Amino acid sequence: MNELNRAVAAYITAIKSTEIYQNYVRERDKVKQYPELKAQIDDFRRRNFELQTAPDTDFMKIDLFEQEYEDFRENPLVDEFLAAELAFCRMMQKANTQITEAVEFE
Repeated sequence: MNELNRAVAAYITAIKSTEIYQNYVRERDKVKQYPELKAQIDDFRRRNFELQTAPDTDFMKIDLFEQEYEDFRENPLVDEFLAAELAFCRMMQKANTQITEAVEFE
């Protein structure tokens, strides 16, 4: 294993040891116990992604989407999972940004 591979392995270990990652795994595992709920969450995430990445912002569609999922988001399992996932994604984005900036990738 070369130096970079060892560093990547250490990076992965560091990520997995964070409270943010461990919380994400706990919440993910809770949701996996309810396959129908997991499917609903996956559908919510897919639709949310599509709205966020659409070439034009349709505020009417966004409002309808938020209204449709308002009660769904009040489920503590859903809310806690999505919050944990968001925190993990933000942590990873920050780390990736730091790496990209440090290697002066343009």
